[in-house]
Amino acid sequence: MAPAKSSTGGKDVYSVILPTFNERQNLPIITWLLNRTFTEQNLDWELVIVDDGSPDGTQEVAAQLIKAYSPHIQLRPRTGKLGLGTAYVHGLKYAKGNYIVIMDADFSHHPKFIPQMIEKMKQGDYDIVTGTRYAGDGGVYGWDLKRKLTSKGANIFADTVLRPGVSDLTGSFRLYKRAVLEKLFESTDARGFTMQMALAVTAKAKGYSIGEVPISFVDRVYGDSKLGGEEIVEYAKGVLQLWWSI
Repeated sequence: MAPAKSSTGGKDVYSVILPTFNERQNLPIITWLLNRTFTEQNLDWELVIVDDGSPDGTQEVAAQLIKAYSPHIQLRPRTGKLGLGTAYVHGLKYAKGNYIVIMDADFSHHPKFIPQMIEKMKQGDYDIVTGTRYAGDGGVYGWDLKRKLTSKGANIFADTVLRPGVSDLTGSFRLYKRAVLEKLFESTDARGFTMQMALAVTAKAKGYSIGEVPISFVDRVYGDSKLGGEEIVEYAKGVLQLWWSI
């Protein structure tokens, strides 16, 4: 099937791109929460699940959800664990919405914040709205001190070097105008754990406006974190590469 272009018929549609790897336990609940959130707000929506060949049966669960929530869900699998950044690029090819939400599948990003992000974008006509753990009444719950310090330190390091004017560069809960995200993907090479930072910095450099909504970030309920030492090194290198290029 050919990738879908944005086809909203003049009405706003919100496409949630959800990368998954071994999220069989989390996927049904996050889907239910998304359906409830968008239905209560009377908003048109879809969920684009991009699964990287999960061995735990995530795709089989997704197939059941497609039947249960038709026509709001589509599954766009890939053949291997190809990375978070490329998952968003892949999902965008099939998304129908003129607004794109990117988030995690593990409940660390609660859908209840999506209406606030939509309202923020409308009020300020922002190109991007990002959920932030480090401004207002935002916060992090369920992490030990070491991981909190690592995350906060990563943001301070990036902010000091790059000065992007965004309080949570590493956050991956964002709402984009579709056309803006497409332009950013065209001009941003980063596709790993540094992608969120690269998109925000590139957006600022191009003059796009970014609004922020404080969120409560909760550590994953089921499954294991994908963040490890290699990703931290990759992030540090990414900051310096961005500093050199802007």
